[in-house]
Formats: sequence, C-alpha cells, structure tokens
Amino acid sequence: MKNFLAGIVFAIVALSLGGGLYLRFGFADICANVPLSRFDSEIASTALQASVARHAPAEKNPIPPTDVNLLDGARLYRDKCADCHGRPDNPESDYGASFYPPAPQFMRAHPHLSDSQSFYIVRCGVRRTAMPAWGKIMANSEIWQVVTFLGHLDNLPPAVGEELHRPALSNP
Repeated sequence: MKNFLAGIVFAIVALSLGGGLYLRFGFADICANVPLSRFDSEIASTALQASVARHAPAEKNPIPPTDVNLLDGARLYRDKCADCHGRPDNPESDYGASFYPPAPQFMRAHPHLSDSQSFYIVRCGVRRTAMPAWGKIMANSEIWQVVTFLGHLDNLPPAVGEELHRPALSNP
C-alpha cells in the first residue's frame, strides 16, 4: 500500500512538473487564430456552463417584453453587441468569428441560456474571451433590456427589426 501511494504522489508531481515545463518553455500555442483542440474546447465549455449555473443570480427578469423595452434592447444590442454577435444584415460577424473561441452569432443561433444566466454573462463578462464585463459600462436595467431582446429574437415586432437595420451609434 505504501508503494501504491508513493506511485500516485510521484505521478502527480511528475505530471505537474511536466505541465509546468511545457508551459514555461512556450510549447503551448497562445495564438488567437489557431482553433482550440476538441479537448480544450470541451473543458472550456463545461467550465463556463458550470460557472454560470453556479454564479448567475436567481432572479427573474424585471423587464417585460413590451414593444418599448424590446426596442430599447434592440438599440443597445445594435450599438454595443452586434459588431461581435451579428445583426440581421451581417448575421455572421467576421469580427466576432476572429475570436477564439468565436463569439456566438445570435442572428444564426439564438441564445439558449436562461435570462438570469444571460444577464450574468453580459454583466460580468467571460474571462479569456473577448466578452467584456458590461456591468462596468451599462446599468443593470440596460443589461436586462438586452437580455429581454435576446430572449425574444424569434418574435420581434416589425419596428424592432427595422431598428436593427439602422446604423449603430458610436461604440463606447
């Protein structure tokens, strides 16, 4: 039993040392234009989903999906989000696709998170991606408006769709 435990400790130390040397000598490619391996992608995706599920606030979206709120959310999305996440006339943003991992393209694949999880990601950002913490720039009510808009992409009033086709205001 003593040799078995010593073997486990040795394996852990050897793997840690080997991993540290792999990183220290620059073998890990940090280029943003190199796709992640399936292993890296799976680990990052699992970690993101688990973290959001744990940390997202357990609160209900306070912004009802009225035409006015959807219009305000669309304006905010157009002005602050569409460059990376796409818009109807450019559903696959080249800018957002240039990130690794690529930014989700919401005009092609609508968000699949709960409102509170979307709120958490927009407010806090996502480390080691290009997603900033908008909570330092936008009020919570504005973030909720964007979340309301994203949650109703399948059923937007015509005026909201028209708003998305207007030119964006200057970005922050």
